[in-house]
Amino acid sequence: MVLIVTATGVLLSGLDLLIVNVALPKISTSFGHASLPNLSWILNAYAIVYAALLVPAGRLGDRSGNKAMFLSGLTIFVVGSGLCATVPNLGLLIMCRVLQAVGGAMMIPSSLGLVLAATPLERRATAVRVWVAFGGLGAILGPVLGGLLVELSWRWIFLINLPIGLITLLVGLRLLPNPAGVGGQLPDLRGAVLLMASIASLVTGLVKGNDWGWTSVAVLGLFAATIVLAVAFAISSKRHSSPLIDPSLLRIPSFNLMAVNSLLFSAAFGALVMSITLSLQQLWGWSALRTGLAIAPGPVVVPIVAVLVGAIIARIGPGLVIGVGGLVCAMGLGWWALSISLHANYLGAFFGGLLLCGIGIGLSQPPAFAAGTSALPAQQFATGSAVLIMARQVGIAIGISVLVAVVGTPATPHAVLQGFQHGWWATAVISVLAGLVGLPASRTLSG
Repeated sequence: MVLIVTATGVLLSGLDLLIVNVALPKISTSFGHASLPNLSWILNAYAIVYAALLVPAGRLGDRSGNKAMFLSGLTIFVVGSGLCATVPNLGLLIMCRVLQAVGGAMMIPSSLGLVLAATPLERRATAVRVWVAFGGLGAILGPVLGGLLVELSWRWIFLINLPIGLITLLVGLRLLPNPAGVGGQLPDLRGAVLLMASIASLVTGLVKGNDWGWTSVAVLGLFAATIVLAVAFAISSKRHSSPLIDPSLLRIPSFNLMAVNSLLFSAAFGALVMSITLSLQQLWGWSALRTGLAIAPGPVVVPIVAVLVGAIIARIGPGLVIGVGGLVCAMGLGWWALSISLHANYLGAFFGGLLLCGIGIGLSQPPAFAAGTSALPAQQFATGSAVLIMARQVGIAIGISVLVAVVGTPATPHAVLQGFQHGWWATAVISVLAGLVGLPASRTLSG
């Protein structure tokens, strides 16, 4: 029951990502045909705030109790969802997405902390895979449900969170255990602000590079600010008695590897999701519903592969499986770059790449997350998992920004196609790099 209740929070988070992606063209039309760089902030504002607050929220959960943190985060997420559904303009929508991100950051690490605390050591890897698979379930439901809801109004993509969240809240109040916190100092909130500012500066520079000029004072200033803020974050983390990233975590080799893998693969995933939801609607003129139905088979593959790969990991270890996953996903992206044209051809041009990407994600991400969390000490369950999820969210924001920078704002259909092709090739390179980073995992874990 703990797994079911807490994983529903993960379901909401996974559902939210793909539903919003499918709705972007409708949101653009609703707000005066907003440009892709401006629309990207609907996703990036969420990802940046979510990433920066994950670790402080995880530390607070470990410190004061994960049940209260989970239920409080769920409440804020539901309130933010309701506000997103009522906003009159794009700026307010982005602000309400920030509120959603605050709730999500409080909810997700504590949910995994509750699961790990309630699960015997020998069953934790399985529990983590199931927990991750619930995020995949959100990805399965997201495109189709998003397409259906957008046919009514894009505002329904946020309203759908209300009944699910309220039921989960009521059940959680009664059924979730309430393990005592371990106490300790407050986390480095200054470091969280510096991290948030650093990522925001990098993302803004990438998103606005084409509009302002890559060698303009504004863009170069943003990239310089990114470096300065990142250095300030590192200094703050080193000096603070309760840093955002505990140095002891960085001494766990498998954890280090999987954090970098998560950053890179999530960059590929963020760009992948945004590119396919936009390309089918922009290049082929498909509706949100048709786009959602077209995408759905890919996410369906992910949890199936994640379950089947367990026996293989037991024999050969996670490293090779993670590496192959990155390569297979890159092959799917290459398929789209070579096959998709302005003429709709779902089976020949799109479907094969979709299946390859689904298989690659299923091979790579669940075992990578399990490898990263399996070595965590009990008192750092929520904190350590929060760092991995933080790396994932930072990666998604960077990946979306890279895609926006590569695609640009083309004026003709052929230029749009060319922009997406370049984006798919760039994303394929990132996916391969993620797989290479994950290869040593077997040796690290066995040692």
